[in-house]
Amino acid sequence: MRQLFAFILKHHFFFLFILLEIFAFSLIVRNNYQRATFLNSTGKITGTVYNTYNNIAEYFTLRKTNNELVDENARLRNSLSQSFLYTDSLIHYEKDSLFKYIGAKVISSTISKQKNYLMIDKGSDHGIHKDMGVITSKGIVGTVVDISANFSRVMSVLHINNKVNARIKKNRHLGNMEWDGKYYRQGLLTDIPTHVRLSKGDTIISSGNSHIFPEGMLVGTVEDYDTEHNEKFNKALINYSVDFNNLYYVYVITNIMKDEIIELEENEKADE
Repeated sequence: MRQLFAFILKHHFFFLFILLEIFAFSLIVRNNYQRATFLNSTGKITGTVYNTYNNIAEYFTLRKTNNELVDENARLRNSLSQSFLYTDSLIHYEKDSLFKYIGAKVISSTISKQKNYLMIDKGSDHGIHKDMGVITSKGIVGTVVDISANFSRVMSVLHINNKVNARIKKNRHLGNMEWDGKYYRQGLLTDIPTHVRLSKGDTIISSGNSHIFPEGMLVGTVEDYDTEHNEKFNKALINYSVDFNNLYYVYVITNIMKDEIIELEENEKADE
């Protein structure tokens, strides 16, 4: 006890200062205006701290959030009306899924070669097979050509050997989308019948004839139309709807009815 009293006596100015601070603080809190000011200031400081913390936390969880959004968009695409087949309701009504969408992330890609490819982070373990179409929300990207358990290699639209069956939206005439190996934002629509006239800004979509892409997927818009004399077909310069230098998330499409359709087409060829 003597040591305690000696310690208090030695530091009595410090303890007196603490007691006065507590007394002054109690007076501030008792005063309504000063208390409100104090609490308001404290609330602002606390809010700023929490806001900063949330911003930092959101930044570090952004990748996870993006992945969740891609998966959710894939689920929503799977529920679109174009993803379903309706049989004749007069005989029998049935709803069968035609197309399935699988979200994936682009982990590498090229745009400056004559034959460009992408690598995505989904493979056979995720239900992906060769010859599946790959798209973004803005249009067609390419076709799966090689797969492993967890990754897939995609032949980009920017590949001189890749042709996409296309259709002119306003009049439904068919053509083929090709890339001439020049500018990554533009391609060529070829095999256009000579009697068909195009205008700048006309929309080009997928035809649906290849069983890889659903009909109506955006390909691009007409930039220039070239009429060749004494030729059976004309061609047009197309601005791609997809920016291939800014690809991050994509969707892989599988046509669940593809094998059945191909089998029927092969039987038809055998009968010719």
